[in-house]
Amino acid sequence: MLGGSARPRHTGARGDGSYVDGMTLGSPSGTTAVPRSAASGTAARRTASPAAAARALRVRALAACCALCLAGAPLLGSGPAARAEAVALDAPAANSGDAPADDALRGPGVQVGTRSGAPAPPAAVSALSWLVADARTGDVLAARDAHRELPPASTLKTLFALTLLPAFPAAVRHTVTPRELAGIGPGSSLAGVAAGRTYRVSDLWNGVFLSSGNDAVRVLSAMNGGPAAVSARMQATARALGARDTHVLSPDGYDAPGQVSSAYDLAVFARAGLADPEFARYAATVRARFPGGGRPYEIQNTNRLLTGVGGVAPYPGLVGVKNGYTSHAGHTLVAAARRKGRTLIVTVLNPRKGGGSTVYEEARALLDWGFAAAGHVDPVGSLEPRRGGPPADARVPTPGPLGAPAFPPVAPARPPAPLPSGPPAVPSADAAAGTGDGDGDDDGDSRDRSAVTGTDGVIAGLGLGCLGAGVVALALRARRARSGRD
Repeated sequence: MLGGSARPRHTGARGDGSYVDGMTLGSPSGTTAVPRSAASGTAARRTASPAAAARALRVRALAACCALCLAGAPLLGSGPAARAEAVALDAPAANSGDAPADDALRGPGVQVGTRSGAPAPPAAVSALSWLVADARTGDVLAARDAHRELPPASTLKTLFALTLLPAFPAAVRHTVTPRELAGIGPGSSLAGVAAGRTYRVSDLWNGVFLSSGNDAVRVLSAMNGGPAAVSARMQATARALGARDTHVLSPDGYDAPGQVSSAYDLAVFARAGLADPEFARYAATVRARFPGGGRPYEIQNTNRLLTGVGGVAPYPGLVGVKNGYTSHAGHTLVAAARRKGRTLIVTVLNPRKGGGSTVYEEARALLDWGFAAAGHVDPVGSLEPRRGGPPADARVPTPGPLGAPAFPPVAPARPPAPLPSGPPAVPSADAAAGTGDGDGDDDGDSRDRSAVTGTDGVIAGLGLGCLGAGVVALALRARRARSGRD
């Protein structure tokens, strides 16, 4: 049971095919019957031998399944293309010896392998820890105290998404219970999730990525066994990716004693996420429509390098990923940008000077340096796990309590659409007072999200195939039952 004694209602296409628009397929008792054919057809079946009839029925069943699969296949790519192109990762290279690929990064201070004539990293960056890496190769171009363990704030939501995105398809609907919203830390940033209201899973993920909503995190966690279980799964995912500095106690990144990550680990999570088209699409979304009491309202991404609000100019080519703030962690950011076919990832943790915009400006300076220095510096480490470990885009998708399977990423069927344009909205009063886990950038503008997403198209195709398979199975069962009576 989720959220107490009353089980929340889920409708839509479940991954195991058990729900399609609220209709249950299959019958545990075996009593569901398919209407019999006309009398002439029944008589003809009675004159045939049982073996021949069974063979004919198997052929018809196979043909029906093939036809339904072919009918559903075009739907897999019929939704709108992903707004952000996934990053293709190089195959992991075997490291020499048994040492981790990032040994050089474990030294103190700034690590950079500059060649003659290469630009030096920006000296004005005040963050306690930072890192610049190539997303495709995993090469670390430069870093400062890359493995220093620091509180991550909401940048930890990148690991949360890596762990749970495969659990439920985007079109599944879930009705929130009051218990699922219990325990949200004071001062948390919120998307506006309300008990008793029904949301698509994609709505909740927009709340996580755009509003940094701890309420959306709580609900998704409840759908997957609860915060403690999800934290344990996040920990397992981090270890599978070779991220050894991260200790997860709260899935939303809210301050907890002993909860830490590092610039290195957060870059690992961002790199793995950007290899997944669904993660990349959410991370690059500027605005979205979120269900409200009367009508949907608009939410805007709190990453100022993406939206260009709060006196921060948008960074050209930015593709996400996640920002955060708590009083203990300070301002944190993991960001990625693409230029001339190269995607760079930067992590900036807790700048020691300036205000809330400093983390973005320091990330901007590091991105500018990375694009200028790429090809002119020797890597000082790698985001790849040590030899014999899992690939960099490995995930540990464990099915949730409802038995939803882990869905693999689906490649976009068409080239990515351009990012939406338009003036940002005036921040709401709640956004202006943002404290705690949010960074106060919870602006409320958005684009229309009423169109079916690419993932919805996938679910439509899968649902059609599952529906066909269920109907064929029922027909076979009914035929066997009739054969026994006849």
